[in-house]
Amino acid sequence: MSDTGEVTRLLGEVGRGKKDAMHQLLPLVYDELHRLARSYFRRERGEHTLQPTALVTEAYIRMVDQKSPMETS
Repeated sequence: MSDTGEVTRLLGEVGRGKKDAMHQLLPLVYDELHRLARSYFRRERGEHTLQPTALVTEAYIRMVDQKSPMETS
């Protein structure tokens, strides 16, 4: 990641229950996942229909839709 220190700091804040930290963290993670997906897809055959943005968006939606481990039922 381009700024692992920032990601680590934000993860710590999320762990301490600071909800605004999540709003700062997710775009950093999304950008890094997209960069990794583009790199991966460059090495794949060109015949597939899945695009890096679609893959990352699906993963991002699944992460955001997860219930926080800090929340209770």
